Amino acid sequence: MPTKKNSSEESVNEIVPPAGETSAPIIPAETPGYQPDEKPGLVTTLVVLTLINGILNILWGLGASLGVTAGIVTICLVPLTILPTVLGIFEVVYASKLLSNPPQPVQPSQTIAVLEICCILVGNVVSLVVGILALVFYSDPVVKAYFAKINTHS
Repeated sequence: MPTKKNSSEESVNEIVPPAGETSAPIIPAETPGYQPDEKPGLVTTLVVLTLINGILNILWGLGASLGVTAGIVTICLVPLTILPTVLGIFEVVYASKLLSNPPQPVQPSQTIAVLEICCILVGNVVSLVVGILALVFYSDPVVKAYFAKINTHS
């Protein structure tokens, strides 16, 4: 005699496959609560982190440059101030493109994320964390779908 399933069991079985079965990943547009016209929360977080990190990198680079020119640090450390300053400028420009309404078509910038991680060479731990988070967020299906959407409307 077949048993009747209640609606909550049916909805759970639609999302989670039974043990031993595999299913295709859920397409972001089918994810509950996903609005295709809205910016996903992970993208907003990524943009805000990139913008704040860009501002901090510019300030850190300028502060280090002033320290070097004031003679506090040896002259051989001057090249170390270039990476955070230039990276900060690129971060602010990239984040402002994504913050604009409507967002300008840009690709996920894994290069910026890798350069943020490289800033650990100059002692910038905040950039290291932001770079790792950016790489993780870029691999999320909802973020990939968002970038694909903004790049197709160009």
